[in-house]
Amino acid sequence: MESIKITKIKDDQKDIVSDLLAEEVPFTINIEEEELVTLLCSPEDLYDLVLGFLFTSGIIKTAGDVKKIILNTEQWTATVKLCKQNVSPQIIFKRLYTSGCGRGILFYNMFDIASRTKITSGFKVKSDLIMKLMINFQKQSGQYLKTAGTHSAALANKKNILIFREDIGRHNAIDKVIGAGLKQGVTFAQVMLLTSGRISSEVLFKTQKCRIPVIISRSAPTNQAVKLARNLGITLVGFARGRRMNVYSQGDRIIHG
Repeated sequence: MESIKITKIKDDQKDIVSDLLAEEVPFTINIEEEELVTLLCSPEDLYDLVLGFLFTSGIIKTAGDVKKIILNTEQWTATVKLCKQNVSPQIIFKRLYTSGCGRGILFYNMFDIASRTKITSGFKVKSDLIMKLMINFQKQSGQYLKTAGTHSAALANKKNILIFREDIGRHNAIDKVIGAGLKQGVTFAQVMLLTSGRISSEVLFKTQKCRIPVIISRSAPTNQAVKLARNLGITLVGFARGRRMNVYSQGDRIIHG
């Protein structure tokens, strides 16, 4: 976070005050010597961001596919050394310009999409627990509470929040918790993904890639996200605030009462 002086006007009063701003950096990920993508992101937890982005983009299948990630925080770059020198020529990547903050890019390959199978997990969770988790989720959002300029994401089990990350971009925050989960060996099929941001189709793609059965947000889903959630067997919960929530798909996983 960066502190700057601003002019604050409220009613008929004008004051010079200090204000905290969320930091933003252009962060370029290179595969060996080839540039893959530049993300606009917060400058924390960059290793997790790289690992999660590579995984949700289908470039790697496990954390073990990465030999080394070299971070340069002076030039804001990451150089990724893969265990296999080349990505399989059978993988055809396409770029989607996403609905996220800034000019976001999501990589996907047609073979990966064609092979998607429905999640049939017997995972169930009580609605009361979801409400408690979302209250704790909000309390952990330190940068947001100070700047109102970040998104949050977390992985939680049926007891508490396991991993929490923040970023100026909602997709980046999700990739950071997924990368941290990969690094820590989290079993994604036994956790829920919590997010502060809107749930769109690309967020569903990331969730399905991990085989996470439940995604929960304080915000709204898009119509395409709901359609995908129903087709892919993912429980999608939106507007989870206070004592209420909307369940848009696979409601049998949510135990109420």
